[in-house]
Amino acid sequence: MPVISTNIAANSAVRHLNANSAEQSASLAKLASGTRIAQASDDAAGLAISTRISSDVTTLTQAATNASHGISILQTADGGAANISDILQRMKALSAQSASGTVTDGERTYINAEFTQLIEEIDGISTGTRYNGESLLDGSSSQDFATGINIMVGSDAGDMILLQIGLLDSTTLGVDAAAVDTQANALAAIALIDTAIDTVSNARANIGALESRFAFRGASIATSVENLSAANSAIADVDVAAESAKLASAKVKTQAAVAAAAQASQMPQELLKLLN
Repeated sequence: MPVISTNIAANSAVRHLNANSAEQSASLAKLASGTRIAQASDDAAGLAISTRISSDVTTLTQAATNASHGISILQTADGGAANISDILQRMKALSAQSASGTVTDGERTYINAEFTQLIEEIDGISTGTRYNGESLLDGSSSQDFATGINIMVGSDAGDMILLQIGLLDSTTLGVDAAAVDTQANALAAIALIDTAIDTVSNARANIGALESRFAFRGASIATSVENLSAANSAIADVDVAAESAKLASAKVKTQAAVAAAAQASQMPQELLKLLN
């Protein structure tokens, strides 16, 4: 029924115009942000899942850095242990030289002088092998590397690797009181040094095993980050092609609604012509 007091056609056109305009704005927001979930109402469940995955990815990224730091600590410790091992081999050679009956006590005094300096150097390396200011091999660090420190290598509180490094100072190795100033002392020193070399070798073997574990965990973390990022992309990232098509459709419908609203606003004027 044609009326002039209520423009029903205009009201309907404006309602569709508002709906189409909102759809167009929503598509623009998604394309501009690159995410399918521009606001929680777009997909509440998807938003919750995406937020949790994003949190895990962020934590795992830091965990990968932690694992890298663990490897660096172990490599630093292994470098110090390798130097100590070299010193012990030199000390054994000196002991063998002093233990020989072809050497006089006067010459043993000179040999013992080097031997004593090498014992001090073991302690110097043990103290001086540091990471981030903390000594790794002598037990003087504020962190007890001998007992072990936990390094977080995952997204859960239980994802820890215990990093342990054996003490390698002269006292722990049992050579702090060794000497080669006499033939008897030199023979005793050889046995002590053999035990010390075994201790250092065991410590280096454990360091190498931990390095391998951290390396594999780092690779596992990288795989997890890649897979979780892909999963999050499937949930949250906008399909640009599909959303662009949706935007084009909404734009056309908005233009049509604008044209319809303009025509509807002219209808009362047309009806007034009946009064002429």
